[in-house]
Amino acid sequence: MTAPLPQVTPNSWAFLQDAMIAPTGFREYDARWQYPEQINLPGMTALGLGLGTQMRRRGIRPEIAVGNDYRDYSLAIKQALILGLVQAGIEVKDIGPALSPMAYFSQFHLDVPAVAMVTASHNPNGWTGVKMGFDRPLTHGPDEMAELRDIVLQGQGEPAPGGGWTRVDGVREAYLDDLAGDFRLSRPLKVVVACGNGTASAFAPKLLERIGAEVVPLHCELDYTFPNYNPNPEAMEMLHDMAAAVKASGADLALGFDGDGDRCGVVDDEGEEIFADKVGVIMARDLAKLYPGATFVADVKSTGLFASDPELKAHGAKADYWKTGHSHMKRRVKELGALAGFEKSGHYFLSGEVGRGYDCGMRVAVELCKLMDRNPDKSMSDLRRALPTTYAMPTLSPYAADTEKYDILDRTVERLKSRTELGGRKVADIVTVNGARVILDNGSWGLVRASSNTPNLVVVCESNDSEEELRAIFADLDAVIREEPGVGDYDQTF
Repeated sequence: MTAPLPQVTPNSWAFLQDAMIAPTGFREYDARWQYPEQINLPGMTALGLGLGTQMRRRGIRPEIAVGNDYRDYSLAIKQALILGLVQAGIEVKDIGPALSPMAYFSQFHLDVPAVAMVTASHNPNGWTGVKMGFDRPLTHGPDEMAELRDIVLQGQGEPAPGGGWTRVDGVREAYLDDLAGDFRLSRPLKVVVACGNGTASAFAPKLLERIGAEVVPLHCELDYTFPNYNPNPEAMEMLHDMAAAVKASGADLALGFDGDGDRCGVVDDEGEEIFADKVGVIMARDLAKLYPGATFVADVKSTGLFASDPELKAHGAKADYWKTGHSHMKRRVKELGALAGFEKSGHYFLSGEVGRGYDCGMRVAVELCKLMDRNPDKSMSDLRRALPTTYAMPTLSPYAADTEKYDILDRTVERLKSRTELGGRKVADIVTVNGARVILDNGSWGLVRASSNTPNLVVVCESNDSEEELRAIFADLDAVIREEPGVGDYDQTF
């Protein structure tokens, strides 16, 4: 009979030797905590022991690749995690500092079945976490995370013999070789490369230069204090900075990367910030010409153009809207044999002839350069303007406590189901695969869902008609959400 973890609080004697883990850190498809307020180093060791135990129970070959992002505490977190994995009898291949997609790549490169990447992604400093998976290119989804949570919190971790640690060098170089291949640009291309001083600073400028781009670096000095802003290409602060750099340098486009390099944001040659779902449509149009009849998966936050765009239809492309979240999307792309998946947050899942199915901002950067090379007479703004006009807003995230947000969402969805009108238009359908996407009679829509990573709801709207309709849809959706007293302020405005 195993015992659950003891109750431990920060700044106590027990904190130095016993595991402290907040249960809320186990999320839908990865784990994230504030450190050291919600997890301590012994807690990370308990997580490693639990992850290794989960591998053995599932019959996974006991080998795992482990990396860490560029934060000052990530190395200590990784070492604590490794200690637990070794204790569970797992042979650890330590690839050193890495991007999340470099860690995913290492599973293929080193031929190991499992991966654990210590990263808080784009979360502010003070956060840590782990992205993990056993079935490449997939990562843990809700079922695997719930199983891992129970193993760890109920003290079911089982020590086993045979564990060990090996430092593996050269993975970064192999990853860059794999990304660049033998491709070289045949047209001049000046690219602002924005890294927000995050881990991508050690990868993106070198990669883009290698394929022949003229790189204009923007905050590409590694600095784990993030002196300018959080590396998050979905945040308007970073996108505005990228736009200013494009205008100042006369660049052809700007590419921005988040803290662990699995997302990519785009600004065009006119300084226009293109939301990632629209970039996805531009990429899908280009890929559909090369691969007619391809299936593309889009998350429920994304534009309706994947289904309605005439050019995609002309090439026989098929659209599938699915749950937001990198694990959900990776799984859906693999399940359908889709060529690519696109999330509005900037995760792209290139598969088949284009990639291995995991989200990699560096791969997207290379593929966008290839797209520009295939369209030598077009600018990125030309490609943007060629899309049917829709009016979209940035992703907004009002506060909702982790312990309350799913209950808040359930009640909000029920209220939305009874609505016959939103933003002055009739409701045509409500898709509830992930929160509620309320689709109106002209194809415009509004979405509310719960964030899987932070204590927030997520709100997105799109109008096929006008900016005025967009704001009307948002106002009505927000009014329904505001019936919940537990919902706080938005993280930004539009």
